[in-house]
Amino acid sequence: MAPPTAIDLQSVTDTQVATISGPLSVNGVFARRNKAPRMDGGLVAASSSEMFKGPGYGKPKAKRWDHRLNEESKSRKPTAIKGVAKYLKNPGIISLGGGLPSSEYFPFECIDTKVPVPPGFSEDDTKETGVVTSIGKHDIAEGKGLFDIHVALNYSQAAGTPQLLRFITEHTEIVHNPPYRDWQCCATVGSTSALDMAYRMFTTRGDYILSEEYTFATAVETAAPMGVRVIGVQMDAQGMLATSLNEILSSWDETSRGAKKPWLLYTVPTGGNPTGATQSEQRRRDIYRVAQKHDLYILEDEPYYFLQMQPYTGPNAPDVPPPASHAEFLKSIVPSLLSMDVDGRVMRMDSFSKVIAPGARVGWITAPEQIVERFIRHQEVSTQSPSGFSQMTLYKLLDETWGHAGYLDWLINLRLEYTKRRDVICRACEEFLPSQVASWNPPAAGMFHWIKINWRLHPEASSVPMLDIEDEVFHVAIERGVLCTKGSWFRAEADGGTDMFLRTTFASASADNIREAIRRLGEALRVIFRLE
Repeated sequence: MAPPTAIDLQSVTDTQVATISGPLSVNGVFARRNKAPRMDGGLVAASSSEMFKGPGYGKPKAKRWDHRLNEESKSRKPTAIKGVAKYLKNPGIISLGGGLPSSEYFPFECIDTKVPVPPGFSEDDTKETGVVTSIGKHDIAEGKGLFDIHVALNYSQAAGTPQLLRFITEHTEIVHNPPYRDWQCCATVGSTSALDMAYRMFTTRGDYILSEEYTFATAVETAAPMGVRVIGVQMDAQGMLATSLNEILSSWDETSRGAKKPWLLYTVPTGGNPTGATQSEQRRRDIYRVAQKHDLYILEDEPYYFLQMQPYTGPNAPDVPPPASHAEFLKSIVPSLLSMDVDGRVMRMDSFSKVIAPGARVGWITAPEQIVERFIRHQEVSTQSPSGFSQMTLYKLLDETWGHAGYLDWLINLRLEYTKRRDVICRACEEFLPSQVASWNPPAAGMFHWIKINWRLHPEASSVPMLDIEDEVFHVAIERGVLCTKGSWFRAEADGGTDMFLRTTFASASADNIREAIRRLGEALRVIFRLE
């Protein structure tokens, strides 16, 4: 289903925006684009969410965060060379000013990609019924499209090309509809890069930040060389506990801790890595209230947000019917922290890594205008912008071929596919793992299955440290032919913890291989714990 592309190419002022009120829906995109100013999609074109989002009548503006930005971030200035690009729109101007190479020397005349079309998303469907998208070097000048190689493979503004940023902004408004007026999006080269920049904007050597007690290892590893330490917040089956978060902050003693009270919270609310835990809507609201009480700024890292699955019904139980419409699908997913953010205290990090391809290296942040502007100043002098190849390919797929409706169809398809994989690993665990020592909660989202091992039942538990037993399980499982990940590697604090976990993933192995891997893990556990 090809979406309408009703915007012609024409230069506009950087501040010109649409004046359409009301929340955006999938069906409302066509009307908004028709009424919006024409987009400048040329070389190094100005790019801002303000060009594409609704005006937010009646919504408050975000709080100011000057007291949270560090000196490095506050001292950044706009890049002079990037600013010169606005003059390229002047009629008749001959540019000798910018360092833009001529596309005459780009060794690509056209790029063709075969992609699926709804509802045929499988590899076999794509081979048989997929369509070939083609993008040429001079499609804009020749009136064939809104994007081309001449533009995409040259330099662009740090916020991302307007062609892709428009889709990202519309998608964010459709799904989250941030409740304050001055939100913006900025394209990134992925959430890991965005997190690194966020730390560089907000933290100072010696600071503590807050996170789940088991968290994305890279979040801790990125902070460590900056001299920033992580405090782990206790968790349950729904992830971070708001009560534990509040207790840590309310009882913080700067003298004993040797550091000021932390105010930056990093969280993966949906299908968290490594635990697979998903915060309920109420849990998110509770965490947000604690953030308001203690004036926290939240980094909401959500690569697995659209991998929310159907409820697990257990073996031999009928499946829950899939969402019957786009509206039903959007209603079924847990609301984001961004959608609750009346203060503008959330920087949400989205990514195409888990829903399209990690090698694309494209994601985006959503945050108040003040924060996005500071983020752009950093990105201008570091990553600059995501790859032109990736932005061009994603635009052709998401905007020209699928549109918002087709993209939601794809996400619903992913939901059902991941549900099948999750069900396979859970049923295999029920069949093959010794219940005396292994327990788990079926994940509601993501790609990880978190298995608790009762190490205290190990024959030598009274004399052998837990981490040594974990190491034994890890290596004996490898000897049996299955690779799992040690839970201790994901501790926010380098203390190993008191409980033992294994992280497994059901994202890539076939159903038969998942079953066989869990069978081998069960064998390893029985040998180690002498259950046979």
